[in-house]
Order: sequence, then structure tokens, then C-alpha cells
Amino acid sequence: MKRFLFNLKTTTFQRSFNNRLLFPINNIYISNNNNNICINLNNNNNNNNNNNKRHYCNNKMNLSEDEWRVKLTPAQFKVLREKGTERPDSGEYNKNYEKGVYNCAACDTPLFKSEHKFSSGCGWPSFYDSIPGALVLHEDPSLPGRPRTEICCAKCGSHMGHVFKGEKFNTPIDQRHCVNSISLKFLPKK
Repeated sequence: MKRFLFNLKTTTFQRSFNNRLLFPINNIYISNNNNNICINLNNNNNNNNNNNKRHYCNNKMNLSEDEWRVKLTPAQFKVLREKGTERPDSGEYNKNYEKGVYNCAACDTPLFKSEHKFSSGCGWPSFYDSIPGALVLHEDPSLPGRPRTEICCAKCGSHMGHVFKGEKFNTPIDQRHCVNSISLKFLPKK
């Protein structure tokens, strides 16, 4: 993955999104992953506060944030579009082990197969792999000292959760896709 850093010397530059001003920024990180563009806007105002970083993944559906608010419940919007996190052990799919496919709750794109799901004990649904090409992955520096990778739906750019590597679970691939249940829609196998 290529990453480009544009360092702006002034915070008066305003990033507009759908003709709305969002916030002043200092740095723009642009990554290209599987031909999907992700942008990380850093509004740190020289205070190095990682909580101010926002990510915008490619939205091939071209819906405005207002259109997403109509399409999604308030709780879904908070997680899928504002990159929130549901409370651990609160999601409906954490302990679901039926056979089927987990789709994106926002655009219905298939993301995970039930045979890749495992119990990690973390409080969120865990998968050791995803359907090829279904996710966009990019570095998430929001937690200093804990490297992680954010996962977004490749079709609509909605936030799913994070990937953690090297945790030594007994899975074929040493990685855990930690996904918010509210980001998913389960379709049982017929």
C-alpha cells in the first residue's frame, strides 16, 4: 500500500465533502488499496491528539451523509459512517454460529463466510478471513502503541471494525477481523 503525506503549514485550509465544510486540517494521508482510495484527515492543531483523525473510504455508491442517515438507523450510522464501536457482548452475531454469509448492513455486499468465524472471546464477531475483494484495509493510527488496520466495505466504504495480527489464535491465518455486529446482516444458508 502506498501512503502519501501532504503537510500543510496552515490550519486555515478547509476540506469540503459534498459541498460542506468539515474542519481545518494539518495532514492528509492518502492510501490506494485495491484501487480504492482512502483519505485520513488529521486535525491535530499541533497537539498530536490521535483522537482527531478521521478516515473517509471510497464510497462507490455516491450517497451523501444525509442519504446515509435516512438509509441507516441512528446506531448503524454511528458505527458504519462515523466509525464508532458497539459495546462488547452487545451485538446479535457475536455468538451466532449458523451456516451462512455475513453481508454489509449498509449495502448488502457479502463480506464474510460463516466458516471463517471463530470464538475469540473479545465480545465482537471474529473472522480469520474475508471474502476476497470485499474489504478495503488501511492503517489506523488512532491507538498509539497498538497497531491495527481498519476494515471498510469495498463497495460503500462503511466501517466494519479492525484487523489484528499475531494474536496466536488457533486459526489457519494468524489474524482476527474484529467486526461490529451492527455493521453486518446475516443471511442463513438455505
